[in-house]
Amino acid sequence: MSNALPVILIAGALGLLFIFLGLRANRKKRLLQNLPTCKTTGVFIGLVELKGTAESAIPFTCYLANRKCVYHRWHVSERWSKMVTEHYTDSKGKRRTRRRRKSGWRTIAQGGDSQPFYLRDDEGYVLIRPRGSDLGADTVFSETCHPSDPFYYAKAPREAISNSDHVRSFTEEAICLHTPIFVIGRARERSDVVAPEIAEDKSAPMFRITTKTESQVTSGYAGASWAWTLAGFLIVMGAGFFATNQGRGNSNEQVALLACSGIGYFIVWALGWIWTVHNSLIDLRNRVRRAWSHVDVQLKRRHELIPQLLKVVQALKNHEKKVQEQILRIRAQQNATAPDDVGDDFQSLQSSLLAIQENYPELKTSEAYSGLHQQLVETENRIALSKDYFNTIATHYNTRIEQFPDCHVSSLSGLQPRRLMVAAAFERQALDVKFAE
Repeated sequence: MSNALPVILIAGALGLLFIFLGLRANRKKRLLQNLPTCKTTGVFIGLVELKGTAESAIPFTCYLANRKCVYHRWHVSERWSKMVTEHYTDSKGKRRTRRRRKSGWRTIAQGGDSQPFYLRDDEGYVLIRPRGSDLGADTVFSETCHPSDPFYYAKAPREAISNSDHVRSFTEEAICLHTPIFVIGRARERSDVVAPEIAEDKSAPMFRITTKTESQVTSGYAGASWAWTLAGFLIVMGAGFFATNQGRGNSNEQVALLACSGIGYFIVWALGWIWTVHNSLIDLRNRVRRAWSHVDVQLKRRHELIPQLLKVVQALKNHEKKVQEQILRIRAQQNATAPDDVGDDFQSLQSSLLAIQENYPELKTSEAYSGLHQQLVETENRIALSKDYFNTIATHYNTRIEQFPDCHVSSLSGLQPRRLMVAAAFERQALDVKFAE
């Protein structure tokens, strides 16, 4: 049994490590599930999830595929092989020598680039700064060729490596223009304009840009979680089986040892799973509260902004009315002037008109009305997006705390369902836009 102790300790440490890796993948999967996919016009400051297409006014050109893109990485490798001499000991304990061919691939050139780009959906655009992100791109070029192919020297050095087989492999990954992408990251205010952008944030739990769909990414994390957990279980059980073979006890004791190994692993995993689910549900509940606060923020913005805009437009309207009345009065005075007296009176009227033109060079009430209309539409759209975001995440939260097996953890945590926002129960009314006569 003393010989098996180091094996058991190593297996236990590996089992704990694999449980941790499995729970970490599960936590990322749940984070994706906790975030509703929002529209670009509904991006709020904080962690967000978007899907759309990659767009740029000044894209790159892929080095190998020659396609327009916002990100690309290319790689050229050359195959080599050579005969090597090996010394080994045969089954009879004798030293022997043999020769065999050894081969592999060596990188001879690589490169790429990335740039800030825009994610576009059916609502608008959001700037994406990919630096520091986990980028997942499509393979846009993959080819293996020989020196007879013009591509062999056109995109790689002409010098061959040692022991070259004169076979080269060219591969390139890229996010091409108009390619559908999925982005999860932290949004912040841009420094150049009043608009959000998604960029690297060390405190963010995830920053990923990929050409995969959300379901594919989520399935990948779920598969990784189960794979790590199962691998840890097999290692622990294997160590237990090894320990039973090394022991001197009877078969019942050996079975009991194996059962203890499996049960112990399951208990540790179950405690970690409960901890992960509890934290995930608390995170989701706080996101529901934050979504509700977004609605209040947008309503407060409407309450404070629209009346001020109405005052400005009303002032412009009164101003233009006053100017038009002055011009009409002067023209009426000009028309009433006798023909023989046009000289002096005309000069006086002309001076009055020039004074009005200098004081009021441009009249833009129509533009003010247009701007007010745009602000009204934008404000109501923001409120609608905020309400829709709240209802979406609240529905997801209510479903999660009622579904098995999360319902058991939610009951232990005392989590309660959240009522959805409905028009009949919402007391704040839209503003009635009226202008004074």
